[in-house]
Amino acid sequence: MFRCRIDKVRSHLKKQNLDAVLISAVSNICYLTGYANFSQNEREAYLIITKNEQFIITDGRYSGVIKRQVPYFKLLELTGENSLKNIFAKFARLKVLGIEEDEITVSEHKMLKKHFKKMKHLDIKSHRSVKTDDEIRKIEEAAKLGDKAFKYILGKIKEGISEKELAYELELFIKKNGGELSFPPIIAFGRNSAIPHHQTGETKLDKKEGQFILLDFGVKLENYCSDMTRTIIFGKPTNKQKRIYETVLKAQQKAIDFINSKIKSGKKVKASDADKTARDFIISQKYPNIPHSLGHGIGLQVHEHPSLSSKSRDILKTGMVFSIEPGIYLPDFGGVRTEDLFCISKIVPSETKGLFVLGKNDLKQLTNSPKSIISIQALS
Repeated sequence: MFRCRIDKVRSHLKKQNLDAVLISAVSNICYLTGYANFSQNEREAYLIITKNEQFIITDGRYSGVIKRQVPYFKLLELTGENSLKNIFAKFARLKVLGIEEDEITVSEHKMLKKHFKKMKHLDIKSHRSVKTDDEIRKIEEAAKLGDKAFKYILGKIKEGISEKELAYELELFIKKNGGELSFPPIIAFGRNSAIPHHQTGETKLDKKEGQFILLDFGVKLENYCSDMTRTIIFGKPTNKQKRIYETVLKAQQKAIDFINSKIKSGKKVKASDADKTARDFIISQKYPNIPHSLGHGIGLQVHEHPSLSSKSRDILKTGMVFSIEPGIYLPDFGGVRTEDLFCISKIVPSETKGLFVLGKNDLKQLTNSPKSIISIQALS
């Protein structure tokens, strides 16, 4: 599997007339080696892939495990005598080096310029946009644990609990069940829910009826992520809240129906058109424009290619996994967002029902928590 991914990188070297590529993003290192324990916050490794060889650069903290788990990469160990500069100097014969422009620092770029006369950007992340069956399975398993976590957390919502306390309960449940958070949860009470990326804080649920509670969280299992958002109501929902909620739900369904119709007709599915479908509906209902994209790809990272945005040039293809998450946000009142993960996958033929045709595509929903409006009554 990993050798096939490396070969794919090499094919792009040829297309872009590159002699090698330096890979610095931890997610891409994981994708190409299967090793996922390098820090996301520190630079602990690089990969160099040439037309005929592949190398991994790291230090003595990891050299032993790399030799065992990534034997098909040649280890270039960083030591006091063998510095990064010395290692790069060994590759200075290369005429054109591919780099991940958005994944290196200014100081790294300055150092590379001393050794390589010409550098060009090579986008490795887009290679990950079409998932294998095994990758989809892992995302689906993460989504299933997310569904269980949502069901669990509903029972923890009560008067007096803070956003941070609810986030802690969510994280504890996920970890006890073998997962990790794929990102810090967004837990937003009341008018905080009108801030799409609210920073979970000390706000507590009080006796005030009809507060929105926005829950945006994800699970990571076997290095792959899920992502889901649900908005519920603490107390009895008002007609205004119901209308907002139903509008968001309809906007999501319109985007789903649009994508499905294109898939079934065998036409290209432009990500920007899916975004426009949901966005136009929300605006037609006299609500503010969605202040974010309709969705994003997901996999080893929470935000990946493709992008479902108004400016996106991406085409949604078989094997892609992405979110659809329209929202309405009214300052000083509250907001609603409904987010689910979907995959465009091949339909498996059914021997019993005979309803499915091999080779047809299907839009499969991976997150399956209830989407009907949920209200939790405050205790008197």
